[in-house]
Amino acid sequence: MKFNIYGGGLAGCEAAYQLLKRGMSVTMYEMKPHNKSPAHTLDTLCELVCSNSLKSDDVNTSSGLLKAELRKLDSLVIRCADNNAVPAGNALAVDREKFSQAVTESLLQFDNFRIVTKTVDKIERDVNTVSIVATGPLTDEALIGDFSKLFGDKFLYFFDAVAPIVTAESIDFDSAFVASRYDKGTSDYINCPMDKQCFENFWQQLVTADTVEIKDFENNVFEGCMPIEVMAKRGMDTIRFGPLKPVGLRDLRCPDVRPYAVLQLRKENKEGTLYNLVGFQTHLKFGEQKRVFSLIPALRNAEFVRYGVMHRNTYINAPKFLDSCFRLKSQPNIFFAGQLTGVEGYVESVASGLVAAISAFRQAQGESDIVWDENTMIGALCKHVSTDYGQYSPMNANFGILPPLEQKVKDKALKKSLLSERALLATDQICSKI
Repeated sequence: MKFNIYGGGLAGCEAAYQLLKRGMSVTMYEMKPHNKSPAHTLDTLCELVCSNSLKSDDVNTSSGLLKAELRKLDSLVIRCADNNAVPAGNALAVDREKFSQAVTESLLQFDNFRIVTKTVDKIERDVNTVSIVATGPLTDEALIGDFSKLFGDKFLYFFDAVAPIVTAESIDFDSAFVASRYDKGTSDYINCPMDKQCFENFWQQLVTADTVEIKDFENNVFEGCMPIEVMAKRGMDTIRFGPLKPVGLRDLRCPDVRPYAVLQLRKENKEGTLYNLVGFQTHLKFGEQKRVFSLIPALRNAEFVRYGVMHRNTYINAPKFLDSCFRLKSQPNIFFAGQLTGVEGYVESVASGLVAAISAFRQAQGESDIVWDENTMIGALCKHVSTDYGQYSPMNANFGILPPLEQKVKDKALKKSLLSERALLATDQICSKI
C-alpha cells in the first residue's frame, strides 16, 4: 500500500512521521519552494505562518492539555517545538526557523520518506493508495478545482490574519517594561503601556485607517483571529478588554500607576532580536500599520520587519463528508487533516494529522479503528469534525467541547484540573492500544 501526503505543514508533517515510524513508505507532495502562498517565506517544512506561539503549556488549560496528550502519543511536531522553544512565560513559543528546520531534518532521516516538490492539481484515487490531504487553509487554487468533485462547488471559508513583527533594538524601552501578567512564569513579554489620552487617539486612528479590500470579509472572520481594527470598531473598550487589557501588569519603576491600555510584545526568535505584536492581527495597508501602530509610545521608532497580512482560509463542511477518523466517507482511502477540516490552531492541526495517520495505517493493516475517547481533547476534536450540530465553523481546543464531569464542581480551576486529569488517564489507555 502506498501512502501519499499532500501538504508539508504541521498536520502533514505529523502524519508523515506517524506513518514513517511504523515502517510505511511515504511520498509527500509539497509546492514549496517551487511555489509559495503569500503567507509563506521559508523553504523548509512545517512553517508557522502566523504567530510563533503554540499557546499555553499549562496542562490545566485546553491548549496545554492537548499538547500533553500529543506528547504521550509521541508527536514529532510537539517534540521539535519543545526543543526549539523561546521564552514566553507559560506559553510554548518557538524560534520558527529552527523549529521548521528541525521537523524537516527529522523527516529526512527516514529512508522511506520522499518529497516531491510540485503544485498538485489532483488527489490520487487509486484503490492501492492511501492519501492524507493536509494542504491547509491556503490550499492552492489548482487543487481547489479537484476538491469540487469531492465536495461540490460551495466551500466554506473564513479570513485569517497575521500580526506584524518589529526589531527589539527599535523598541523605546523608556516607554516599555518587561513583565508577565500577574507575575506568572518568567517575565518574557515587553509591555507597551498607553495612558487614556494616548489610547483614545490610537483607537480613533485605528478605526479610521485604510484597509485592504477583501470580499465578504465581515461575514467570514473567525473570532479567534479577529483583526485588531475590526475588533476596535465594536467599541472603544473592546480591545481594552482583549489584546490591550492592562490588568495584572505593573511597571516596577512606577508601581502605583496603572496603565490605561497595554500592548504586549512576544519574542519571535531565541536571540530575542525580533518581537511580534500579540493580538495585532490586521488587514490594514502596510503604510497605515506603520503610521497607526507607531502612535504607541514604545513603538514610536519601531522598525517593522514584517507587516500583518490577510489571507483567505478554506475549510470543508467536515461533518457532512468526514468521519471521526478524518476519513472521507465516500472514498475511505482518502483522509483529510489540518485546518482544512475546520480544526483551528497549530496544535489542533497536529492532532488531526496524528489521528488521520494512525487511522490510515490501521486501515491499511486491516485493523479496527482506534476509538478516540471524547474525554480527551483529541477525541473531542474528532467528535467536533464528525458531528453535525447545524452551522459548522472552525473550532479551537477548549474545555467546553469535553463531556462534563460526573460530579458538579463550582471551582473553575479545580474543574479544569479534574478534566485534564481524566483526559490524560484516557490518553494512557489509547497509548496502550497503538
